[in-house]
Amino acid sequence: MKNMLKDTVILFAITLIAGLLLGVVYEVTKDPIAAQKARKKNEACQEVFADAATFNPLEVVIVEKKEEAANEADAASGATVSATGNGDVDAVYEAVSSNGELLGYVLEVTTHEGYNGDIQFSMGIRLDGTVNGISLLSISETPGLGMQAEAVLKPQFAGKKASYFEPTKVGAVTENQIDAISGATITTNAVVDGANTGLSYFQSVLGGGK
Repeated sequence: MKNMLKDTVILFAITLIAGLLLGVVYEVTKDPIAAQKARKKNEACQEVFADAATFNPLEVVIVEKKEEAANEADAASGATVSATGNGDVDAVYEAVSSNGELLGYVLEVTTHEGYNGDIQFSMGIRLDGTVNGISLLSISETPGLGMQAEAVLKPQFAGKKASYFEPTKVGAVTENQIDAISGATITTNAVVDGANTGLSYFQSVLGGGK
């Protein structure tokens, strides 16, 4: 009984000390971690909206998805990606100039259609609907194929003005077409889906492009 009591006290002491140490580590590191995350978000915003001075966060509006109707319409037109997107908008920022003028918006979008999971990126959209570009935040696709999204897909969105995007395997001939990565159709479709999610939110919630 004495040995059991002794072991219990020792175990309790170890647990208590470990808990206190974890608490101390958390308190010491939480502010630097928060600052690091804020810096990365700001850098991503600045990448897709270089002429903005500040980025003011807005409350995200949950948009009810009408996937069945949208997908039926897209299938009828022969599209491979929904024109309204099936992803999620995680964050929205106003892109404001140094003199306080609203230039457009930065949206953080997550698409769930990636080959190896979710793909998250920021996209900057000017008030007239022109996409400044996208900045990949999180992607884990097949090395050598899907991971070419940074080099192949990302540059194609810059400066494009379209109500929605669509992937193509035969070479882009219209403003809204995005050349697919060879051998990585799923990744291409996922990124286009995310871009369409952002554009749809911009048009329906933010009243942009009108």
